Amino acid sequence: MRLIGLDPGLRNTGWGIIDVQANRLTYVADGTVSPAPDQDLANRLRDLHDGLADVLLNYDPDEAAVEETFVNKNPTTTLRLGEARGVVVLAPALAGLPVAEYSANRIKKSVVGAGHAAKSQVQMMVGRILPGCNFSSPDAADALAVAICHAHFAETNRRLHNAVSNL
Repeated sequence: MRLIGLDPGLRNTGWGIIDVQANRLTYVADGTVSPAPDQDLANRLRDLHDGLADVLLNYDPDEAAVEETFVNKNPTTTLRLGEARGVVVLAPALAGLPVAEYSANRIKKSVVGAGHAAKSQVQMMVGRILPGCNFSSPDAADALAVAICHAHFAETNRRLHNAVSNL
């Protein structure tokens, strides 16, 4: 199964692709979609969508996972991040992919073992879990961590969903 992890941001949205076979995770690719900051919001969101649509088309993942947004002290920043996150959730949904969402603490705990791990710890563990991975940016490393988290929880989530559906 091929998974894409997404770390939403209006300036930089990281993406990371991994393949999962049983309990083996293999690095495929990563990158960052960075809309031009001098554009108005609508065009930045369009560019974010188009960049993600290209990644989805090129790598053809089976499922997507997105980091949930945390609440920021600045309401304007939180609102803008929410708008970008909406595009990040929408792009794989439009491609017909199931989209899972995980909190930052859950992602860190599944990758590092501690929910309040530092970014440097997450990046180090992503490199250890995915040998040969030389992620292109901190945002891409975060996206790979989202994909790793989803790989750990996806099968359990599917089993729970199937059990509830069969009741």
